[in-house]
Amino acid sequence: MLMRTDPFRELDRLTQQVFGTQGTSARPAAMPMDAYREGDDYVVRFDLPGVSADTIDLDVERNVLTVRAERQAEFGDDVEVSVSERPRGVFSRQLFLGESLDTERIAAEYHSGVLTLRIPVTERAKPRKIAVGSREDAKQIDA
Repeated sequence: MLMRTDPFRELDRLTQQVFGTQGTSARPAAMPMDAYREGDDYVVRFDLPGVSADTIDLDVERNVLTVRAERQAEFGDDVEVSVSERPRGVFSRQLFLGESLDTERIAAEYHSGVLTLRIPVTERAKPRKIAVGSREDAKQIDA
């Protein structure tokens, strides 16, 4: 199970969306994501348009997954910028992973501006059937 509890980051993100970012050094407003379970995996997708794959960094420490990516300016020094609304800089987002997820086997793929993570559910957390015995079965075994 994924747990999303970072109220300060969410407050900061909402504030930036309402008031916008100013300047190129401000932290980008959002790193939108979808998360869902598909079979024995949790799938998490982050929208990172315009981000180069070599600027994406993933770390897991004590069941906290941190995703960092950077979108750099695309214009040179001799360019006069008229409008600059696309956020640039370092994006960062943390996901708190439950004990039921296997952090050793996370797979990551980046394609067309979307980072996709597959996080397997641990074997011990998967549903399983438990056989129910009866006293009659035990008597037959003893005989």
